Amino acid sequence: MKIAFVGKGGSGKTTLSSLFIRHLAASGAPVVAVDADINQHLGAALGLDEAEAAALPAMGERLPLIKDHLRGSNPRITSAETMIKTTPPGEGSRLLRVCEDNPVYEACARPVELDGGTVRLMVTGPFTDADLGVACYHSKTGAVELCLNHLVDGQGEYVVVDMTAGSDSFASGMFTRFDITFLVAEPTRKGVSVYRQYKEYARDYGVVLKVVGNKVQGQDDLDFLRAEVGDDLLMTVGHSDWVRAMEKGRPPRFELLEDANRRALRALQVAADATYELRDWERYTRQMVHFHLKNAATWGDARTGADLAAQVDPGFVLGEGVVASA
Repeated sequence: MKIAFVGKGGSGKTTLSSLFIRHLAASGAPVVAVDADINQHLGAALGLDEAEAAALPAMGERLPLIKDHLRGSNPRITSAETMIKTTPPGEGSRLLRVCEDNPVYEACARPVELDGGTVRLMVTGPFTDADLGVACYHSKTGAVELCLNHLVDGQGEYVVVDMTAGSDSFASGMFTRFDITFLVAEPTRKGVSVYRQYKEYARDYGVVLKVVGNKVQGQDDLDFLRAEVGDDLLMTVGHSDWVRAMEKGRPPRFELLEDANRRALRALQVAADATYELRDWERYTRQMVHFHLKNAATWGDARTGADLAAQVDPGFVLGEGVVASA
């Protein structure tokens, strides 16, 4: 299952995504965790110290390797240089799976030991001074989108992405790459403003969106969120001594997380698992192609000097059944 955590800066989305990753790992589920936020805090939230987090390999810096591997023997893609972030797979492309070893994971993923299990962590890398004036942050998150376009995940497998803050997620088609999106919202006007933007943008793409109320301190906060987001409100979380200790770098054993918050994490997993039956690989592939053609026409063809529309394989549909033949 592909799961996104979004929300305004400071909403707590990184903290909640890290708790959910810990919950999945404790259950024994295979997990690939991806930090696609410009602030790059997921590694620290998963317990890495500053040096360990800084040493994580940046996907953006390994984009040529990623492209070359995913291109495979696809005859419609003449070179890795002509691939952009929305390039869809076709016959001959190499696909990624959650439970496998491949050159992309070898170059970009690092194992993180958590209570009860190990997850693979991948990061886009921070936006640096060297990028100023020559790149935008979305050129870095493009590596994540390209991998998601070539990813085939099955039931009981999880890819959890901590997304960019606010509405920046809509700078590309990556917001359509998930089975479910958890929007973390505080009980404030600013907190729900991102929800309204996301709901509006995602309306025509079949995005499954659920709101997680964070920093909820009482009935008044709960009533506010219910009035603002309605049935999209999945659950709420409040203060956590366990999280406070984690933020100080001294997390207790995960099994000591408060019962109410453990129940909340189980509710997130139940909601995510329920979307498996809603999967529509044809729509997923169609949306992928839609954004690729849009980018090809607006900037891709000019940047690469190639006809990127010709990369689309009209007979190819991504799905669990194509893994063996790809």
